Amino acid sequence: MDSIGSLNAFVVAAEARSFVRAGEALGVSSSAIGKTIARLEQRLGVRLFHRNTRSIAITAEGAMFLERCRRIFDELEAAERELSQTMAAPRGRIRVSLPLAGMLFMPTITKFMQMFPDITIDLDFTDRLVDVVEEGFDAVVRTGDVSDSRLMMRTLGKFSHRIVGSRDYFTRFGVPEKPQDLSAHVCLHHKYPSSGKLERWPLRHDIAAGKLDLPISSMASTLEPLISIAEAGLGIACLPLFTVGQHIADGRLVSVLEDYVEDAGEFRILWPSSRHLSPKVQAFVKFMADNLL
Repeated sequence: MDSIGSLNAFVVAAEARSFVRAGEALGVSSSAIGKTIARLEQRLGVRLFHRNTRSIAITAEGAMFLERCRRIFDELEAAERELSQTMAAPRGRIRVSLPLAGMLFMPTITKFMQMFPDITIDLDFTDRLVDVVEEGFDAVVRTGDVSDSRLMMRTLGKFSHRIVGSRDYFTRFGVPEKPQDLSAHVCLHHKYPSSGKLERWPLRHDIAAGKLDLPISSMASTLEPLISIAEAGLGIACLPLFTVGQHIADGRLVSVLEDYVEDAGEFRILWPSSRHLSPKVQAFVKFMADNLL
């Protein structure tokens, strides 16, 4: 910023052809302008003005530098106008990372795109732990805890889970009435792709009844295969309600043990703390918080 100040002093002095008038315009003394120009000349290694006791005259090198400085300030003005227009209404490109299950968010995201046609969305679907800053994402939507001092975070909302299976499955294997009954069922598990660990089923159960070890019949690193397998009657799975709500509503899946399932899931949106939350990101965060769950 000190360099910008020096350039501004040079431009004003060159256009006024006077250190005195330049100082009056900038609210400083003529000697301050002279010292600023001298430091600038020393840094550049060229003389910008011919000086005498009564006047100054710009050198050939100074005239060439003046045109360049004018272009710099024109660009700064244009950048300020562009930023002001951007702040006035959400527009521009936003790069967002979503978990693979985020494909199920598409109805909500589609509505966002319809409401904000001036925002271009670049969606990246992955369950890997992306580096928000290094990979240049404007925002990342994830579940679970996040610990990164470089990021700001807002909770979009909580979501519940449901243990689901098909009617045909429960006809053949019976309906579990308590968590311990799951030991006799075909349990389908979600596996975290980043660690390979299985996601815990958020169940409340009587500790006195013994440790709850669920059978591991099949596993997948994304949720869609588990939904398909459960729909086919080949097992039961514990899945976020937003992924299977419609399946339950139209009878393709049946929810069981609801009184024993804890509501522990949260969606969070994260963005680099070094960046202001721009209107386009603000619009995306608010819309997702209001409409996702």
